[in-house]
Amino acid sequence: MSSGTPSFDWNQLLPARSRIVAADSAPLIHAGKIVLITGAGGSIGSALVQAIAAQSPKLLILLDHSEQNLYEIETVLSSSPTAPPFLAVLGDAGDRRLLASLFEENRPSMLYHAAAFKHVPLMEANPFAAIRNNALVTWNLARLAAEHRVPQLLLISTDKAANPRSIMGASKRLAELAILHWPSPRTNCRAIRLGNVLGSHGSVVPLFLRQIARGQNLTVTHKDVTRYFLTMDETVNLIFRVASLPTGDGLFLPEMGQPVKIRSVAEKLLALAMRITIGQLKSEEISLRAIDELSRALLRAGETLQPTSIPGLSSIAAAPVSLGKLDAAFDLLDEQTQRRDLSALLETICEMIPEYEPSIALLKRPPLPAAKSSHHG
Repeated sequence: MSSGTPSFDWNQLLPARSRIVAADSAPLIHAGKIVLITGAGGSIGSALVQAIAAQSPKLLILLDHSEQNLYEIETVLSSSPTAPPFLAVLGDAGDRRLLASLFEENRPSMLYHAAAFKHVPLMEANPFAAIRNNALVTWNLARLAAEHRVPQLLLISTDKAANPRSIMGASKRLAELAILHWPSPRTNCRAIRLGNVLGSHGSVVPLFLRQIARGQNLTVTHKDVTRYFLTMDETVNLIFRVASLPTGDGLFLPEMGQPVKIRSVAEKLLALAMRITIGQLKSEEISLRAIDELSRALLRAGETLQPTSIPGLSSIAAAPVSLGKLDAAFDLLDEQTQRRDLSALLETICEMIPEYEPSIALLKRPPLPAAKSSHHG
C-alpha cells in the first residue's frame, strides 16, 4: 500500500461483529495434493495460492493470463524458503489444449477457478469479453475437468449472479449453470457464492484508497447502498470449507453477517486517512447507475438454503436445470460471441436467465457494420 493511504486491519472497516470464521480454522486439506489455481495472480487467486502453499501440497500449478500478476505471485513463492514445488504457467484458462496438457501431465486432484473479469461498468462496455472469459471459459474448464476425471472443481462465484442487473452478473450466473451441468461420478463440481471481498480487485475499497492517495473525496453512488462484506482471510477460509465437504456438488452460500452500508465503509476509511492526510476529505454522492442496486440478494427466486455438515455453510437448492438445453445454449453463446452478435447474444442469455434484464445502454448499442468484401481485378 502506498505511503499516501492508511494502514489498517480490514476488520476495522466493518461494524463490530463476531468473525464469520476464526482466522486459524481453515481446513487442512491440501497436504500432498496437486492443486491448480486459475487466476492465480489475482487478488483472491494469490491469497488462495499462499494459503494452500502453507499446507504442504505436492505441487502448485499457477495459471494466469496476466504476465505481471503471475510474475508477482511467482516472486512471492520463490522468495519463501518453505514454498512447495510449483509451476507458473502463463496462459488462458480458456485454452483447451493448454488445460488438457496440464491435466494429462500433472493429474491435479483439486482445481480452484478464480479467474474472472470483475469490474461491472467495464464489462457492461465489453459484453463479449465478459461472456467469453466468465461463462464460456468456465463451461469448457468444467467439461475438461470431467473428461480428465479431476476429482474436484470449485468456482469462485459472486452474489452478483443472483438476480443479475449487469452483464458481469449474468456471466457469473452462466458460470454457475456450467458448474451445475458438468459434475460426474468422478468429478465434484462446486461453486461458492461470495459477497464483496475487502481488498479484492473487484471491491470498492481499492477505488477509495486510490481516491484518498490522490487527495480526492470518496464517491459513493447512494447513501443507502448496502453490500455483504468479507475479509480476504474469511474468504479463503470459506472457500476451503466448501472444498472440504466430503460429498456433494452444486452451489454453496456461506453465512456473511448483515449487509453494510458502503457509505459507512467510506467514512471509516476517511477516519483512518485523517491521521496522515493534510486537509479534510469527505464522501460525496454520485448518481446510481442503471446496473447498480441499493441492496443485493443472495438467492434467486426459487432458490432455498439447505444445511451442510459444516456450520455457517449452506447448499443452495433449486429446480433442476435441463442439461440438454444447456448444451445447446452454451453452443449458441459461443457462436454468438465469436460473431459478436450482441442482439442474439442477449436474447440467448435472457432465455437462460429469465430474471436478467439487459441495461438500456446494452440494448441501444449499435450493431457492428457488416464486413465489406474486397474485389481485386
